[in-house]
Amino acid sequence: MAVQRDVGLDDGRVLRAHDGGAPAPDAFTVLWHHGSPQTGALLAPLLEAAARRGIRLVSYARPSYGGSAPRPGRDVASAAADVASVADALGVGRFAVMGASGGGPHALACAALLGDRVTGAVCLAGLAPFTEDFDWFAGMVAPGGLRAARRGRAARARHAEDDAFDEQSFTAADWAALAGTWSSLGADAGAAGAAGPDGLIDDDVAFAAPWGFVLADVAVPVLLVQGGEDRVVPPAHARWMLERLPRAELWLRPRDGHVSVLDACPVALDWLLAAAEAPPGASRDD
Repeated sequence: MAVQRDVGLDDGRVLRAHDGGAPAPDAFTVLWHHGSPQTGALLAPLLEAAARRGIRLVSYARPSYGGSAPRPGRDVASAAADVASVADALGVGRFAVMGASGGGPHALACAALLGDRVTGAVCLAGLAPFTEDFDWFAGMVAPGGLRAARRGRAARARHAEDDAFDEQSFTAADWAALAGTWSSLGADAGAAGAAGPDGLIDDDVAFAAPWGFVLADVAVPVLLVQGGEDRVVPPAHARWMLERLPRAELWLRPRDGHVSVLDACPVALDWLLAAAEAPPGASRDD
């Protein structure tokens, strides 16, 4: 069972961290970046997959989620400094990052900005930085929140006043995953939503604005995992990032949606283990 810990920061904020524990003294560590909205708590399927591999899994709640203090005006890049503070508090030196949906961009921020402290990154169903190189909203069933976020926080907050989840955003495979393996994700998202919209509002505004880094800054290996039928973050986002990340590969799962793609998490953990063991600068094909 994961242990919850509040981490005080130099700026006076507090972040809530979750530590799955080290199966061995020298256990490889993966820091999980949660989706939008989630509380940051470690979910059972992730903990089980990590334990089977001897991996220490840790996470934290982004500002305004799950007991973490707000950080007004935060951008995606700001996650890197927060994660460094959490890792320091937990006694973690080097680690890999892994994020799903709204967690994907924040995982990439750590990979871009924390240097050789990060060994590799996995981004599952993650948004690309906003761009006009392709129709960023195309294929999203309910892009209203992100469209509002392009107009700023006040507009996104107004949208949240009468926003409701569109059930068509999830495929049949997604609903089956939420009824089975990933039921804990649905319960956690419900808890995060019930606590208020501020975390999701701030996430969306950060996604739709400049991130504070560019994908070319990500020097470590990156695995993009994408569902071919995703109606929340369509495949064009992963394909666009693949062309701009220096050391990326894409696993396209044609029949998966936004949630069912998480079934790839156990094998993605294997990928991170292999990336950490590879010599610096080596490609996956060496």
